[in-house]
Amino acid sequence: MIVIPHPGEANHNGGQLQFGPDGRLYAAIGDGGGAGDPHENAQNKHNLLGKLLRIDPRKRGSKRYESPHGNPFVGRAGRNEIYALGLRNPFRFSFDRRRILIGDVGQDRWEEVDFEGHRALRGANFGWDHFEGDHRFNYPGDNEAPRPKHRYRPPIFEYGHTASNCESAGGCAIIGGYVVRDPALHSLRGRYLYADAYKGQLRSFVPHRHHGRRDTALGVHVDHPSSFGEGAQGRIYVTSLDGPVYRLVHK
Repeated sequence: MIVIPHPGEANHNGGQLQFGPDGRLYAAIGDGGGAGDPHENAQNKHNLLGKLLRIDPRKRGSKRYESPHGNPFVGRAGRNEIYALGLRNPFRFSFDRRRILIGDVGQDRWEEVDFEGHRALRGANFGWDHFEGDHRFNYPGDNEAPRPKHRYRPPIFEYGHTASNCESAGGCAIIGGYVVRDPALHSLRGRYLYADAYKGQLRSFVPHRHHGRRDTALGVHVDHPSSFGEGAQGRIYVTSLDGPVYRLVHK
């Protein structure tokens, strides 16, 4: 449907596809890889890397898809498919009612969760590669001047690490999940679930407009978690790179 050139690097591919509350198809695309976004893709509105895309996938005539008129660059300079920008590796995202939560994998220091209402998401810039989490990011050789901090959307939640302490810290590759709506998981209802690919510990916090509250561990461990899923009845699933698919149940 969409071919996105990914020259020079092989990582930071993003990977989530999901229909939003408006019936449009959303796709999270990584910045194209390389340390520090060397090709300056995430802030470049003329390519699709480091972006959240929004399209209507229904084929009309010779068009394989359409970019809805509500997209911020329709009729303006920039790629029509872009809905938000400034992402590094938005490996997983999910919708909760009319809100979106994006787990964006950081580089050396910070993992983050971005949170926006559906309308506020339009044209949002989440800051990479000028910010990692809520912190200024300066990479050797990057001479691009960042915009003032207030022009970017800060994450509501972050956790820190270094490249060498993934296990002793909270991990170093966030796996974004879902806000729990399963009535059987009453102690978790309204909490956002997430994990880390290197740590395996499932955790949750209460999402709020400006920050995540009461981050706690569930006491559940999954080796090499890769994704979360949500069933039609709100059931929550966790997948592992080792093969199993788990469903969360009340204990």
